[in-house]
Amino acid sequence: MLYPEDSIYYPTQKLGKLALRNSLSPHILCVNPWIHDFAAFDFWAKPLGLFSIAAILREKGLKVSYIDCLDRFHPKESKKIKIFWDGRGPFRKTQIKLPHELEPKKLETEKLEAIELKTIGKKYSRYGIKPEWFIADLKKTENPDIIFVTSLMTYWASGVKETIEIIKKIFPDIPIVLGGIYATLNFEHAKRYTRADLVIKGAGEQQLKKIIKDFTGFEMEESKISDDLNRLPYPALDLQNKIAYAPILTSRGCPFSCDYCASSYLEPKFRQRSPENVFKEIIHWHNNHQIKNFAFYDDALLMNAKSCVFPLFEKIISSKLDIWFHTPNAMHIKAITKQAADLMFKAGFKTIRLGLETTDFSNKRNHDVKVVKNDFYQAIDNLKTAGFNKNQIGAYLLCGLPEQNLDEVEISMRLVAKTGITPVLAYYTPIPHTPMWNRAVKHSKLGLHEHPVFTNNTLFPCINSSVDLKRISRLKNFSI
Repeated sequence: MLYPEDSIYYPTQKLGKLALRNSLSPHILCVNPWIHDFAAFDFWAKPLGLFSIAAILREKGLKVSYIDCLDRFHPKESKKIKIFWDGRGPFRKTQIKLPHELEPKKLETEKLEAIELKTIGKKYSRYGIKPEWFIADLKKTENPDIIFVTSLMTYWASGVKETIEIIKKIFPDIPIVLGGIYATLNFEHAKRYTRADLVIKGAGEQQLKKIIKDFTGFEMEESKISDDLNRLPYPALDLQNKIAYAPILTSRGCPFSCDYCASSYLEPKFRQRSPENVFKEIIHWHNNHQIKNFAFYDDALLMNAKSCVFPLFEKIISSKLDIWFHTPNAMHIKAITKQAADLMFKAGFKTIRLGLETTDFSNKRNHDVKVVKNDFYQAIDNLKTAGFNKNQIGAYLLCGLPEQNLDEVEISMRLVAKTGITPVLAYYTPIPHTPMWNRAVKHSKLGLHEHPVFTNNTLFPCINSSVDLKRISRLKNFSI
């Protein structure tokens, strides 16, 4: 499906220049932007959507280059690079001014007081490489025909803006296409704020042919880019300076529709890859790039487990490969049967995260009920019996929801701790296009609709009491 008409945003002054593009095989530069935030860490996260597009373009015969503003392994990095046993590590960090929208002179007194209270002792920073490194990398790059920039968290919008501003200084006449999560969820804001020449919504694969044609005149081969996940090339992780780990998706989308989650908006259709296809990708990264750590970022990893991931786990076990797996995205507790736990342990899973949300298992709870009390205890028992220790298992608990009673959070944390696993607080981020968004806007003093930065979970957008903020700080220390 081609991008809808409301996705098109061509500044008129560029139309003439774009029309001059010829039909030679184009050069596409892909850029992963900086993060601007109060805190950030590399939790196995990579721009898989951008890498997927890069892989498709490369397969179709186009030249593809890549610059990562978050590159922990940049050639100019002189500091000792920290790499944890599981491939994770800290980003380079440089303190910067707060975004324009958070400047005191721009804020109402009530909003200013709320933000000041929530940011005490917290420094706003740019995470990633130095700007001069980025400029040097751009200058030594062969002139591209199009520049693709991705975006992740909505409240990292100012990092996207800074990235694009610098690109435009080096390549003022080259069209910039912005996609990704922020671009999709905050589409109108992204058009106004980033000055990208085209902002697209949703997955970019099916929009590639038209984008390349419109901006360069180059006709990609007639065969359509398949909607079948098994027919897509592996994401182009090899474009990185170093591959410390490989994020893996066995599926896209999610069959659930949680009130606080935008997964069903970002990927309306739930699709799964075959176990054979996923296994081949794991073998590819391990054998050809010596990758030991893999992170599953599925929204529903264990969905249809008997026909999908169970055969995958069995293949991994039979291969006797010395590789490790992590599940930073929450797994659905009901699906962690004895068989699932046994297979995950034998396959080499090292980090298990459960989507518990709360231990209020009553029907009165005001958000999704995907699990009941017995499911939770049974899942824990299955994991421990399989061989997982308490340090490997964590349960995500939502904190900072609109009108949330923090007594519930504390009770949940204590109950989880009593089971012998780790309670992990997941701070709520208000997200547009989710069922909970309107409630969040109603109960927040920060003006969530004004700018994505106000949705940053570090600001606890829906917590308006200083007493509750202090209590959350205590709960955070307990969770550690």
